[in-house]
Amino acid sequence: MNYRDMSMAELLALAPPGWGGVLLDGLWLSLQVAGGGYLLGLLIGMAGAAGKLSGGPVIRDLLTCYTTVIRAVPELVLILLVYFAMPEALSQLLAMVGLGEVEIGPFAAGIVVIALVQGAYATEVMRGAIRAIPYGQIEAAYSLGMSTAKTFRRITLPAMLPGALPGLSNLWLIATKDTALLAVVGFTELTLAARQAAGATKHHLLFLCAAGVLYLLVSLVSNLVFKVLERRATRGLSHG
Repeated sequence: MNYRDMSMAELLALAPPGWGGVLLDGLWLSLQVAGGGYLLGLLIGMAGAAGKLSGGPVIRDLLTCYTTVIRAVPELVLILLVYFAMPEALSQLLAMVGLGEVEIGPFAAGIVVIALVQGAYATEVMRGAIRAIPYGQIEAAYSLGMSTAKTFRRITLPAMLPGALPGLSNLWLIATKDTALLAVVGFTELTLAARQAAGATKHHLLFLCAAGVLYLLVSLVSNLVFKVLERRATRGLSHG
């Protein structure tokens, strides 16, 4: 097919021979990986922040090692480790007990890596936000007979969110962009879809710019969502 004679609208059409549908499918896969990894990362970050603040010395040291190592190693290296090295190591261990091999798909590898990276950064974001809460509020909750879980749900979490949301919004944007690294293991997210379209049609500028515009739209919508969340979280607080 001669793509050079097609107009921009035809090239970006959702139905073949246009590549717009392929780009949107890649965007949807990118958002699934980013969303899954981000949500798991928030859970890891919450547990990590709690462990660093109230855990014993062993737990604090282990969490410090985790956050230090994960933040130091590039995400691309982590993806290659999880996708290639981890299945090999697990397969060797399972072979010792007579079990079969382990395979990790690029979708699962992406979620695992993003969750680990997001968890490391979210741990520090949430820890800082919790430490900024006046301790008198927590003491007052305990004095009223609230349990630790209820104090966290009713006092700590609402008071933490205003300080944590700006950092967490940045982490979400980082997660969406980190999905582009999955192209190295053949996962057809948005960036790889754009490269495939550009390679097939020879319209590199068009499709790479289209991918950039889609990433920008995700960023703008995400910023609006987090601004709404920040307004709700800071409702009733004094900013004087």
